[in-house]
Order: sequence, then C-alpha cells, then structure tokens
Amino acid sequence: MNDALADSLPTEEPAPTTRCRILATAERFFREIGYQKTTVSDIAKALRMSPANVYRFFDSKKAINEAVVERITRDIEILIAGIAEAPGLSASDRVGEIVRALHHDCVERCRQNPRMHEIVEAAMTESWEACQHHVARISAVLVRVVGEGVRSGEFGVADPEVAALCVQAAILRYCHPGLVSQYPNMPGPPIEAMIAFLLRALRAPEA
Repeated sequence: MNDALADSLPTEEPAPTTRCRILATAERFFREIGYQKTTVSDIAKALRMSPANVYRFFDSKKAINEAVVERITRDIEILIAGIAEAPGLSASDRVGEIVRALHHDCVERCRQNPRMHEIVEAAMTESWEACQHHVARISAVLVRVVGEGVRSGEFGVADPEVAALCVQAAILRYCHPGLVSQYPNMPGPPIEAMIAFLLRALRAPEA
C-alpha cells in the first residue's frame, strides 16, 4: 500500500479515547435522567456508533455503571490521599480532615447531583466491585495515617490497622450515601463531636 493511499484511509480511534468518550457520555445521561433509565442504545446513539461498538469496550451496561462510579469516587480518593501526604499536619489533623472531606463529598453530591448520588448509593448498598475497591483505598489511607501517628508517638493504639478500621466503621453514619440520603435527620452526635471522640480514643496516654 502506497503512502498516499494509507493517508487517505480513516484511522481507528485509539481504544482509551473511545472508552473515555463512552464513559463521559454515560455520565452525562446518568446526571440528566439517571443510570437506571439510561440504555446502551442511548449512549451509542449520542456517540453516533452502534451498541455493538460500545460492547467492544464494555461487555455490559453494568460494566459501564461500575466504571462511572470509579470516575465519581476518584476525586475524593485523590483528595484524601493528598491530605494524608500534607506536610505540617499532625496525624490527628489528617484524620480529622479526611473524615470531614468524606462527609462533605457525600453530602454535597446528595444535594447537588442527586442522580449521581443514586448510583453511588446503589453501588455501596449492593457492594459493587467499584465500591469495594473504593472502600479498600480509603481504608489503606486511614491505616497509613494512624500507623504514622503510632510511630510518631501521637497515637497509642496497639494495632493501627484495627484502629483505622474502627474509625472507618464509626464514621459510616456520616459518609455512607444511603444513610446520608435516606436518614438525614438520624439522631446522633455532630460530626465534629465524633471526630473529637475518635481522636481521644486514638491518642497515646499522657505520661
């Protein structure tokens, strides 16, 4: 094949670019009409491709749902990872800021993007693989911060991993999308009171 002919032929779009376009389009539909009402045909039509072509990149609608949830949760994961690495903050400060960030992310998504909150709520409640990975990454950050607090002498817990998981369980009321949306007035302490309680439990006893 000569160069002129090769240049005249349409080139196939790279897979990562097509995949990103599919996810961006799916996310737009999810925001506008909800993930349950969105079909693969809707996504394909908006992209001027066939449903079969969409299935080249995602083997099912559920795979698209999972990938969109990963996109939604990525920002908060990046944020809390940044808090964990922030210079000049004590371990207590970092634990507190991480809890506040998780709570704020959940509450604001519920208020501002209820349809996107709906899919994250479903993913968490039904334990989708994307949410299992999300929870595991949050756990890893908390384990790291608590462990650093123990090594510096700021925290006095015997097992940093167990202590971090206890923190994660204790803040579920403030960060689980189902509890935030369905039980906004559930009785309980304000989040700042919970943070103070958890930090007192983590701190090493004073000599």
